[in-house]
Amino acid sequence: MIISASYKTDIPAFYGSWFMARLDAGHCRMVNPWGGQIYDVALTEEAVDGIVFWTKNLRPFRTNLADIRRRFAFVVQYTINGYPRPLEPAVVTPARAIEDLRAVASAFGPRAGVWRYDPILLTSLTPAAWHRRNFARLAQALDGVVDEVVVSFAHAYRKTRRNLDAAARRYGFVWHDPDEDLKRHLIAELARTAAAHGMALGVCAQPGLVAGAAQPARCIDAARLTDVAGRPIAAAARGNRPGCLCAHSRDIGHYDTCPHGCVYCYAVASSAQARRNLAAHDPGDKFLLPPGAHGDVGAPGLVTEGDPHP
Repeated sequence: MIISASYKTDIPAFYGSWFMARLDAGHCRMVNPWGGQIYDVALTEEAVDGIVFWTKNLRPFRTNLADIRRRFAFVVQYTINGYPRPLEPAVVTPARAIEDLRAVASAFGPRAGVWRYDPILLTSLTPAAWHRRNFARLAQALDGVVDEVVVSFAHAYRKTRRNLDAAARRYGFVWHDPDEDLKRHLIAELARTAAAHGMALGVCAQPGLVAGAAQPARCIDAARLTDVAGRPIAAAARGNRPGCLCAHSRDIGHYDTCPHGCVYCYAVASSAQARRNLAAHDPGDKFLLPPGAHGDVGAPGLVTEGDPHP
């Protein structure tokens, strides 16, 4: 089993103490956000083949990585966009994030880290030409540090539109969802830039936008974990949504718990609620956020197998 920690929230940035306590305990509990069922997830060396961390700020968690690596292979999916503050109000600077990825590569090898330039958001603050320049600057800084960058374009979900519209009114910018031809053209350009710096560019769960040298991404990648672990790690492909090629995993995060405040985020409906949920978090609890703390449906019972991979 591969553990995803987590595409629903930033565990390394905000919930590292909880994660380490759950590793020591050998299990955690999670709530299915769609049906309210409770799942008991084993976190033992016998049960876990590897871990994929998702973060925009690894720094608070970095000192734990050596201890984790003694028990588990892991990969860090590190989002570094370098967006203006109206879009990412509380994210660390690219320089600090790049330093973190350099430290990961130095300590655990170049396959242990993946750069995410994700999502690509077209606004009057960040038009296509800005992305070309910004991506090239970041790729140059990460040359020799990572061998893969993952991109996707922002999904305009209802809550995303609401948050983007509110930020646009507050900060005086406009945003738009470009047509697919423009998206494919930009991805092909970014793929050429990535290749010039020794990186393959993967497109996350948007197969219709793969263009040029780009390839479909596998963000939870059993082959990469195999390289990091130095032993075979097998997991069937079981994506989270159409077009997703990720290996089967258990995600142990919780929606509406990341207080970074990124206006494009699909996992947070309200930044204020996310801050309240962080304040309510108990690092000693089995749950990252207990059932009912955020209006959960209410679990009919504990399930230990058959995770529907919400």
